[in-house]
Amino acid sequence: MSCRVCRGPLRPSGRGRRPVYCSRACQARAYRSRRHPPVPAPAAPEPAGRRRQIGEAVWRIAAERGLQMATVREIAAEAGVSPRVVQYHFTDKHHLLVTALQMLHRENERRAQERIAALRDASDPRVLLRATLEELLPLDEQRRTSLRVMTAYYARSLTDPALAAVFLHEGSPLEDLVAALITAAGARPSIDVAREADLLVGGVTGFGLDLLHRRRTRADVRRTVDYHLNRILAEQP
Repeated sequence: MSCRVCRGPLRPSGRGRRPVYCSRACQARAYRSRRHPPVPAPAAPEPAGRRRQIGEAVWRIAAERGLQMATVREIAAEAGVSPRVVQYHFTDKHHLLVTALQMLHRENERRAQERIAALRDASDPRVLLRATLEELLPLDEQRRTSLRVMTAYYARSLTDPALAAVFLHEGSPLEDLVAALITAAGARPSIDVAREADLLVGGVTGFGLDLLHRRRTRADVRRTVDYHLNRILAEQP
């Protein structure tokens, strides 16, 4: 027999139970280890796609039930993982929510670029202008879900500076892009291109929410967009 802690030799006992520790020090170490068991080493990192899987779960919860329902337990259940896996990849729930929003922004940009690049007349500034504006509208399931998630996040960002920072870029990149496309497409001399770009982006964003609520139809929105484009663009020769 040897000590359970240090594996050293045991001193024989003259009476009672046989000893299992060689000294009081080893006995104290054993007691502390029972009260505070060592933390196991972390398992091998999950595949890189696990963060994406968890982020998509946040999107679905936000779109279907609202961001207030996105607890760590609910997110884990939606993603099909344990809460420990969620906590392994994200320092806390707030970090997860911010990261999921950043992921959604990147996903929207990637999909928009793919759709615009696939256009037959992608080199025509007027075609690019219309396509850029239509990316703000929920014209398919992916964009409908994305807009619902963005709306849930936007409401929360009004009281959360970290989420607000994801929405509030320095400058106005989308409005600047639309202004450049208006100019390239042939703006009428009498208009203020920057103001018209602001109006188009803000107006079409609002139309997207109307489409979600079915307050307007796609045909109605497209007629209104056509009206404004015809108003600000010079007639083609």
